[in-house]
Amino acid sequence: MDKNKMQKIEEAAAKAKQQEEKLDILDVLLDEDNKEPIVLVDAEGKKLSFEQIAVIPYNEKVYCVLKPIDKIDNVADDEAIVFFVDEKEGQEPVLLVETDEKVAMDVFEEYYNLLDEQEGK
Repeated sequence: MDKNKMQKIEEAAAKAKQQEEKLDILDVLLDEDNKEPIVLVDAEGKKLSFEQIAVIPYNEKVYCVLKPIDKIDNVADDEAIVFFVDEKEGQEPVLLVETDEKVAMDVFEEYYNLLDEQEGK
C-alpha cells in the first residue's frame, strides 16, 4: 500500500476515534435512531459490546438495561444487566453496573411495567 493511502486511512481512523470520544453516553442512550451496539470498557481495558434494551428513569437516576453481545463470565446468554448513569460534576457521564440487587430488580420491574403499558395501547 502506498504512503498516501496509508496516511488517509490513519487520518480517517484518528477522526473516527476523536468522534467516538466526543460522544456523551446519555446522547447515545437517548438517541432513538441509534442501532449501533453500546461499547463499554471493563476494568481490565477489554471492550465489551451490548445491545440497548431500555432506558429507565427511576428514583431520580437514569438506568439502562443492556444485553451483552460478547460473552461475559457469569452472565447467561439470555440475561441483561442494569447499569446506571453516574454523573459527577465536571466529568463526562459514565455507565456503572448497578450492584444493589433490589434496585436492579426494581428497574426490571419498571421496564416490564412500561412494556405492559405499551402493549395496552
